[in-house]
Amino acid sequence: MKDLLGQALLDYQNGNYTEDIITSTNISDEDTLPIPYLFREYKDMPKLEQKALKLAKGHVLDVGCGAGGHSLYLQEKGFTLKSIDISEGAISVCKSRGLNHVKVASILDETEQFDTVLLLMNGTGIFQKLSYVTKYLSHLKSLLKPNGQILIDSSDIQYMYEDEDGGFWIDTNANYYGELHYYLSYKGKKEEPLTWLYLDFETLKTACLTVGLNCENIQEGDHFDYLAKLTVSEQKNL
Repeated sequence: MKDLLGQALLDYQNGNYTEDIITSTNISDEDTLPIPYLFREYKDMPKLEQKALKLAKGHVLDVGCGAGGHSLYLQEKGFTLKSIDISEGAISVCKSRGLNHVKVASILDETEQFDTVLLLMNGTGIFQKLSYVTKYLSHLKSLLKPNGQILIDSSDIQYMYEDEDGGFWIDTNANYYGELHYYLSYKGKKEEPLTWLYLDFETLKTACLTVGLNCENIQEGDHFDYLAKLTVSEQKNL
């Protein structure tokens, strides 16, 4: 990975903001991702993100923290938290913005336990593929303290396959429709393509059941998106 996202965040943080990030997927055209949006404050966050931050409790892990907006809000509220991202540039930005406990790391390398694990801005994206979901969920479950919670958001992108007549052109012989190839470019450079997963709520709920997690739909957004809370299922005595 070239860490173009991290470079873009560093440019903005250091006053070198001249252009935005360009993104696209295998089912959508190029779109602009404004870098200032990645530095947004709480009042400018989508309502699902605001709801997740309000539900946070105890020791918090912010997964894929980016420029650190969610973590900064919680730190200012007095939370103890750890923020991780695979982008070295993002972590450098977080440090310069004043976050106390940040680390370049993948979620699968995390071993501490937390009261709240946050995965926001399509948190299911890091699962990459439907076939990897239970592996990630099992690991996330292992990171929870007693009565801990995972707060994760995503979208059902079936609408992106709708034709003019209201039908859907999803290839039933292909992979799950939420598995996308994600492309990012910045200042003329192209990042290595990513596999990025958008997961509908019912599929997430089914996967949670297989690993012993309850899955509750906390709130729905304005455009097929949702915030879910995952908790460890109670073990019934036989």
